[in-house]
Amino acid sequence: MFERFTKDARAVVKGAVEHSEEVGARTVEAEHLLLALLDRGAGRGSFALSALGLDRRRDSVRRALEAARRRAGLSQADTDALAGLGIDVTEIVSRVEEAHGVGAMSGDPGDGPGEREKGRRGGHRPFGREAKHVLEKSLRIALARRERTIGDEHILLALTARPGVPAEVLADHGVTYASVTRVIGEGGAAKAG
Repeated sequence: MFERFTKDARAVVKGAVEHSEEVGARTVEAEHLLLALLDRGAGRGSFALSALGLDRRRDSVRRALEAARRRAGLSQADTDALAGLGIDVTEIVSRVEEAHGVGAMSGDPGDGPGEREKGRRGGHRPFGREAKHVLEKSLRIALARRERTIGDEHILLALTARPGVPAEVLADHGVTYASVTRVIGEGGAAKAG
């Protein structure tokens, strides 16, 4: 599938791997794809994010992703649903972090010897289930749009189309599948200005 990726899409995937490595995550996740898209200064996906004003709110997006990571990846919708059952996720996170340290529920490995290398096979950091689904969805979106290659805009569209923390964080910042489609155009040609 990666042979169909444009250089911008490949740069996003490479950036996602780097984000994963920076935090010592065992796998590359969908949130790492979003962070890599935010870092990019080129490409149609970056153009769409800028046009939708997300370039000025990167820190807010990063904080929202960090908050979700601290909640063991639970979306705000999941947290609200649990609250409806009388379960206070914030209280649980506080207690766990008090006992085991900040970020204990994030699922990231510790800083002990060799801990950061667990999960790596053959020198490659594996992609988590959600990241794989996003990349597969980006292929489906490109095919549905009758485009031969998968660009970073297709990754962005896939992130907005799949349920989960990245889509929720993007939607909270005004970036939805519909808004991205509007900015990049139905047929794929980006609309300038």
